Amino acid sequence: MDPDRVDIDATWDFLRDAYWSRGVPRETVERSIAGSIPFGLYAPDGSQAGFARVITDRATFAWLADVFVLEPHRGKGLAKWLVETVISTPPLDRLRLILLGTADAHGLYERFGFERAPEGWHMILRRPADL
Repeated sequence: MDPDRVDIDATWDFLRDAYWSRGVPRETVERSIAGSIPFGLYAPDGSQAGFARVITDRATFAWLADVFVLEPHRGKGLAKWLVETVISTPPLDRLRLILLGTADAHGLYERFGFERAPEGWHMILRRPADL
């Protein structure tokens, strides 16, 4: 969760080719990390293996964005671990509503209670209001 530890170049290199952010400028990636809660995923050698970020009011609502695991690190359950870590970390573990958008990873998020929204690519995790 340390924005200073996030490898901006590795993150930008992935995001500029991702279907949801194709062509995004490096400066935009930098500002997006500065304005959110970043979650870096790191290999044993310290290099970045994945990333996610959360835009939130820290009380009731969040948008989970830019979740990825770099190709050499896939197939090891790291995406599951990353999503579980994000949604179980205070104060995110007490939010009533978490949204995200995905075109191809519905199964990943459904295992954590996210449901498909009617329009298909949004997913929603609703929690009781008394959390």
